[in-house]
Amino acid sequence: MASSTRRTFLESCGALALGTALSSRGWAAPSQRIVVGIIGTGGMGLAHLRSLARRNDVSLAYVCDVDANRLAQAAREAAKLTGSAPKAVKDLRHILDDRQVDAVFLATPDHWHAPAALLALQAGKHVYVEKPMTHNIREGRLLIEAVRQSGKCLQVGTQSRSTAMVREAIERVRQGEIGEVLVAKAWNSQLRRSIGKSQPTSPPPHLDFDLWVGPAPMVPYRPNLLHGVWRWWWDFGCGDIGNDGVHDIDLALWGLGVETHPHTVTCLGGKYFFDDDQQWPDTQYAVFEYRSAGRSGRTKQLIYEQRIWSPYVQEGYENGAAFYGTQGMLLIGHTVGWKLFGPRNRLIAERSGSVDLPAHHTNFLECIRGNQKSLHADVHSGHLAATICHLANIALRLGRLLHFQPDKEQFVNDTEADSLVRRRYREGHWAVPRGV
Repeated sequence: MASSTRRTFLESCGALALGTALSSRGWAAPSQRIVVGIIGTGGMGLAHLRSLARRNDVSLAYVCDVDANRLAQAAREAAKLTGSAPKAVKDLRHILDDRQVDAVFLATPDHWHAPAALLALQAGKHVYVEKPMTHNIREGRLLIEAVRQSGKCLQVGTQSRSTAMVREAIERVRQGEIGEVLVAKAWNSQLRRSIGKSQPTSPPPHLDFDLWVGPAPMVPYRPNLLHGVWRWWWDFGCGDIGNDGVHDIDLALWGLGVETHPHTVTCLGGKYFFDDDQQWPDTQYAVFEYRSAGRSGRTKQLIYEQRIWSPYVQEGYENGAAFYGTQGMLLIGHTVGWKLFGPRNRLIAERSGSVDLPAHHTNFLECIRGNQKSLHADVHSGHLAATICHLANIALRLGRLLHFQPDKEQFVNDTEADSLVRRRYREGHWAVPRGV
């Protein structure tokens, strides 16, 4: 990267950090406050609540959860932090019907991400939706069209895209400091716990299980289905590739410089370690190929590795991404830092840092106000990253090499694979997206 280019980039990162600091200290006038509702008050929902509650340019009007205990906790915490209790509702439609609400933060289970986002866009709300943006490939296309038609902002919760440390690393890669990147790798290597085994039973009285299931197929309640454990079940989550893996996949795609889906995908893996009810694999190795990608038109490759029974770091980072260029290599852990190596493995530059969630919020809110031109994690990047997760899972379930048509978002002469581009919804439910 030329020194002037790097200086400009770092100055912009500094301006972003300064903007976060100013807004969080109350420099925004009350007339500029954006009225928001938080839907889903689990771990990430509470993280959003705590961050937003510290800002004076946001008015937290609603919290929403189908679990009465979680809902009450979120309302108490919001009142303590802001001095004013938000409205506490269990049905997101109450928020969408309120014209005073400008934006919603969706921190629900995966199966609700796209249906809730589509309903919010149709109701004229801006949307911040957690990753993965979708539960299947078709939902991504519907969201792209909904954003275009509504003219509203949609930010995906891959917050490392707004982290100055990460943005500098990707800029160095994109500016050619390690030459042309032909291969990128993302990995998810950490120690997860077994979800155990359970039998169907009655849901607890504080949980509206029917509303929790929503547009997904109705199933019996099980103790190891929620909370948090839903991500290991086909109907409700996308496995750990869509949980933590998607963060590093998103970075790998960003640095690789691809703007479309891959043409070829294969994936091997399964449950190698856990003997429990988990349906998604604990071990995956997926490879994707992009033909005629980038300025040179060369073929590029993306690799994803997952071992959620392994308590060991890989290339210095538990979860991370690597960019292999013709003149060097960059390794990054998006929550830790990065190292850039030149020829003969010479360390050229490195930086440490942590993920900046407030900066991601600032980018979203400033785009709503029109003060920033582009979202750092827009609907297009969210669709590309989520689709990688879905393609890997489809290839694993079918156990064969698949050829994909990026423009049509369907497989080549493969009706069985095409059937998994969409999902089965709960017939007649009010949240089933149109056009699925």
